Amino acid sequence: MTRIDGPWRHLDVHANGIRFHVVEAIPADPDAAEPAIPAMARPLVMLLHGFGSFWWSWRHQLRGLTSARVVAVDLRGYGGSDKPPRGYDGWTLAGDTAGLIRALGHSSATLVGHADGGLACWTTALLHSRLVRSIALISSPHPAALRRSTLTRRDQGRALLPTLLRYQVPLWPERLLTRDDAAEIERLVRIRGSAKWVASEDFSQTIDYLRQAIRIPAAAHSALEYQRWAVRSQLRGEGRRFMKSMRRQLGVPLLHLRGDADPYVLADPVERTHRYAPHGRYVSVAGAGHFSHEEAPEEVNRQLARFLDQVHRLS
Repeated sequence: MTRIDGPWRHLDVHANGIRFHVVEAIPADPDAAEPAIPAMARPLVMLLHGFGSFWWSWRHQLRGLTSARVVAVDLRGYGGSDKPPRGYDGWTLAGDTAGLIRALGHSSATLVGHADGGLACWTTALLHSRLVRSIALISSPHPAALRRSTLTRRDQGRALLPTLLRYQVPLWPERLLTRDDAAEIERLVRIRGSAKWVASEDFSQTIDYLRQAIRIPAAAHSALEYQRWAVRSQLRGEGRRFMKSMRRQLGVPLLHLRGDADPYVLADPVERTHRYAPHGRYVSVAGAGHFSHEEAPEEVNRQLARFLDQVHRLS
């Protein structure tokens, strides 16, 4: 169901005790006169999706980023990856990402994440810093900055908290996400995306895939467990220890992209992120909502390619 054909290949990669579905871009011109650079000789770029999605959200980047070994991952519990009953916390998410870098045969990677996938970028960069060369983020501010903004700003609180809090009850949210052929997933993406993208053929195709993927047995429950941990951990010592481990400056290059029409992650938490990554590059993507890598792929790919060139040149 998630092994969609395209200019990529599908891999099963074992890391951190489970199996992950990984999609690797195939170089666009394998018959070129110049011999292709072996995958292991190219820098690794790992793409990590957000809530309710799967690797397909990075289809434009798999096609458009050509200077690196680009892979998109179905996170733990999503798509074609294993769906264990536990392990949906920030610590384990970092362990998954670090394990995948090693399992793919690399000593470091650039991580690119959207929303929840961005949390994996932050946690891995701060908890497994030797394995992370740089991070790029799509609407995914530093977790401490997002927490602070959500608790102190009425607008950001209204954008995030109603959804997060209603996901905390058992069983009902799973039914909500999957009933009526997962119509709720379409509703969430529609209200967070730009009107132009929502009216496009690309959106229609993507929604069909998303609605299928979230109905894979245990996928909805796994997706919700990330959201439940994010809230419940704040009431426990585990969450306080995790947030303390996050409250330090990033030691690698950072690029943050946010659609200027994003109604879910507002500008304030991105501004607060400067405290943790003062030398990062912060870009506003004109006309895009919460899914700028899908809504404005040409601009996002241009920004990512420029960032990767700078990172490799500095290394």
